[in-house]
Amino acid sequence: MVREEQIGVRPGPDSVLVGAVATLVALGLVMVFSASSTQAVAELHDGAYYFKRQLIMLVVALTAGYVAYRIDYRKLRPLAPVALGVSFLMLALVLVPHIGVQIAGARRWIGIGPFGFQPSEFAKLGLIVYLAAALASKGDQIRSLTRGVVPITIVSAGLAVLVLREPDFGTASLFALTAAALMFAAGARIVHLIMVGAVTVPFAAFVIAHDAYKRNRILAFLNPWPHAKNEGFQIVQSLLALGSGGPFGRGIGFSRQKFFWLPEAHTDFIGAIIGEELGFVGMLAIVVLFVAFAYRAARIALGASDRFGFFLALGCMSMILIQAFISIGVVTASWPVTGVPLPFISFGGSSLIVSVVAVALVANVGRSRRQ
Repeated sequence: MVREEQIGVRPGPDSVLVGAVATLVALGLVMVFSASSTQAVAELHDGAYYFKRQLIMLVVALTAGYVAYRIDYRKLRPLAPVALGVSFLMLALVLVPHIGVQIAGARRWIGIGPFGFQPSEFAKLGLIVYLAAALASKGDQIRSLTRGVVPITIVSAGLAVLVLREPDFGTASLFALTAAALMFAAGARIVHLIMVGAVTVPFAAFVIAHDAYKRNRILAFLNPWPHAKNEGFQIVQSLLALGSGGPFGRGIGFSRQKFFWLPEAHTDFIGAIIGEELGFVGMLAIVVLFVAFAYRAARIALGASDRFGFFLALGCMSMILIQAFISIGVVTASWPVTGVPLPFISFGGSSLIVSVVAVALVANVGRSRRQ
């Protein structure tokens, strides 16, 4: 049989990878409609308002994903400094009054007419492109603390600090965890990563201790029930939703918590509504889909034709997987409450676009995989 490379035909996208993501996106559309319909009717007199906006954003995401899939991913490597610079600029601009939009005490969005976007979401891709290029260039230097780990940590920490200023502790921790995962995959010494953690963890603890809002969130996470009427309200309502769902759930559309009991039911806490309506089996299916995606993405990364492709695919996979399990951890009271959406499923155009583009980049690397 003639090999595809011999006739100049590149392999198509991984079917398991695409199938897992397509299933998550389809489930997300259904659950956004179900979780948001009550709020949409009460506030906007249109039960499908958020569903229609998510559908529009999905079209944009698929368009951007197609472009990301068709271009040669190697062309992104020389653009890494530009991607990093734009990420820093956007995160700085969002903190500027009259440019950044403040909602519920957080300044995380930049408004453009009736629409807005979240710079921290797009900065994830900027950071991954930078990390992929930097780690591909450093080679064995990553085993050096001063020449490898520290420079990459400083850049990643700079982005994370800007995100902390919004404030968005969840996304900041996602930046740190993704950078650590890639440095570990690149061959960084574990002792060096522990040393970096020994410096950053006390800093994070200091930030939390001197911020009443963050401190109360951590205390509520440790024991939410005494704080059920204030800081622990979301966690308690989320646990009630999961508990009432049982093994098989109440059925799609039959959630009780979405009737103004659970704040952010269609965004950060959509996992709780899924657990209530689809039960433990539904949540387990989502975990399996994310694991299947991660497994196929890791195989694509390992088969990449160059080091940049390896780190690019692995970075995109790590970002999505870590974010997914942080989001699931939040709704199950296994992780402190943070504003981290569930990839492909939560309502939010910026998150959906970035997640789809990240998958497209993984598939792009797969098109040039070595046999």
